[in-house]
Amino acid sequence: MIKINILSKTVYNRIAAGEVIDRPYSAVKELVENSLDAGATQIEVHIERGGKQLIKVIDNGGGIERDDMPAAFMPHATSKIANADDLDKITTLGFRGEALASIAAISRVELTSVTEGNIAYKTSCADGKLGEIEPSALEKGTVICVRDLFYNTPVRAKFLKNDKKEEGDITNIVSRYILGNPFVSFKYFVDGKLELQSQGGGLDEAMARVYGAKTVPQCFKINAEKDGIKIHGFIGNQNFFKPNRTYQSLFLNGRYIVNTTISTAITNAYASYMMKRQYPFYVIFVEVPLDMVDVNVHPNKADVRFVDNRVVFSAVYSVVSSVLDGTASAAQFVVDSVRLPEIRSEIDGDKNKVYKENDKQIQIEKINSSPINFSFGENSFKPEREAEPIHYRDPILDNAENEFTVQTKPVSHIMQVTNDTMSPANFDGDNRVDNTYQQRKQVQQQIIYESCKFKGNLFNTYLIYEMRDTVYIIDQHAAHERLIYDRLREKIANRKVDTQGLLIPYLLDVNVQEAQFIKDNEHLIRNLGFSISEFGVNSFRIDDVPVDLQNINLKDFFDDLLSDLKGLKEIRLEDMLKDKIATTACKHAIKGGMQLSEEEVSALFKMMDGDVGLKCPHGRPVCVTLDKKDIEKMFKRIV
Repeated sequence: MIKINILSKTVYNRIAAGEVIDRPYSAVKELVENSLDAGATQIEVHIERGGKQLIKVIDNGGGIERDDMPAAFMPHATSKIANADDLDKITTLGFRGEALASIAAISRVELTSVTEGNIAYKTSCADGKLGEIEPSALEKGTVICVRDLFYNTPVRAKFLKNDKKEEGDITNIVSRYILGNPFVSFKYFVDGKLELQSQGGGLDEAMARVYGAKTVPQCFKINAEKDGIKIHGFIGNQNFFKPNRTYQSLFLNGRYIVNTTISTAITNAYASYMMKRQYPFYVIFVEVPLDMVDVNVHPNKADVRFVDNRVVFSAVYSVVSSVLDGTASAAQFVVDSVRLPEIRSEIDGDKNKVYKENDKQIQIEKINSSPINFSFGENSFKPEREAEPIHYRDPILDNAENEFTVQTKPVSHIMQVTNDTMSPANFDGDNRVDNTYQQRKQVQQQIIYESCKFKGNLFNTYLIYEMRDTVYIIDQHAAHERLIYDRLREKIANRKVDTQGLLIPYLLDVNVQEAQFIKDNEHLIRNLGFSISEFGVNSFRIDDVPVDLQNINLKDFFDDLLSDLKGLKEIRLEDMLKDKIATTACKHAIKGGMQLSEEEVSALFKMMDGDVGLKCPHGRPVCVTLDKKDIEKMFKRIV
């Protein structure tokens, strides 16, 4: 018979801690919420090694009485609620009484606090064991130091991200609290360096601190009430979108949440204005009556449930869509003036970036961050030489206007081009079976081009060839496009990148998650030919670009790169380059309707080398065939 064991306090506290504190950012979240609930107007957050080594939160809140210090580390001990009825009217961020006990169960915690009119005291707790309570020195509020998170749960520690990624998640959550508590002053230090700071000057200032001052003029500031639901904050205008959802912040009754009902309502309101792979920007505060929402859904308190989702959906959708559509009711929802404080970048010491209020137009001194469309001058084609394989001269386009090249250093994967597919192929793997199949298929689709007779063209687009009892109809544009593409792909595999300097550097402003992704993949971006370097907090400066990406719009390029935050870690940069190469090949290929001379037709067909199984880079067939029998059946000559 299996015996039922009653778990000890140490064991069940560690189990519970796994639900409440799963990563360093969740510990920061819980501690900051405690400070806010204590009435703090100034909060400092310090972390080291992504929060694994140290998390310290300092506030000027009401503090903890000496006699309450032991209870602060006990499970289900809280000052926020007293009985079951209080769960129906929760107004604080914390209420479950699990956070500090959970943190103390998996780390070494030191607590120092003082209440008004009393002296300060400190105590410590490790493995759930409380130390002595001793007098200390502290002018106001509370200081909590959490050291060696998960030191006694090695299995959990093993699955943590690296320091930089954990740091990025903490920076993200701190940014949300700056936005969600705009009248609280925050300072955020990473390994001793001040990374974020807000003065508590209101939502306009918090927005400028987190996203940059030039973001605010591109938004509508709203303040509305619909069906008893209050909605205020910032929403991007009809032309202001972001490449992923990380620029969306939603606060319900002051609590940062992620909620499908509200986010879907906002997205639907933007539907007629958004293009594919674009997402709305918003920082929205929604206030509902306490009896309409249940916040006691999960220990992390990030999820909520509404009594009636339809009422909330309708209210949010109605307000946002009215503002975007410019209906008559929008006038009462939009706040007319958006005033921006002058903000200097004292955080990173960068004196080149100065934001000033100037009739709502934000100027950036010395650096112009607007998207740059750049192109290169017209150059005549040079003869093709084996010693200079960078240049591609097409025999069909001897009189073309531009010479073009596409090249880059090798990356971890390259696109292996086959007759009927283009898929990422890892050269380190064993692809002998796939290669054998493709070679056999290619032989089956190969013809002896010298045996074909040119019979003319249709609509100056389709070239007609005859060989014995088969007719080959070739799309001249698709054929030439694929041939150019294949040659360019061949040239980029092992070539050094040629770069072109920009007259005016391009300034790329991103958020925390995007900045971390760019840092993690900086070497790959440089391999593509971009000279990229950090330029202040969550900003990057691009001075050089690859010459192969002609007429590129840098904003669009990096929006594509950052378009799916969930896929950022697995994104293949070479796939993006493939699309650019395909576009280049399409632009330079002969067009449908263009009349070719016999010499040009012959040169194009010879370049195909008898391969009628080709497809253009976009998947369209290059050649279709008709047998004599098929034609005779059309004319009822045979049945």
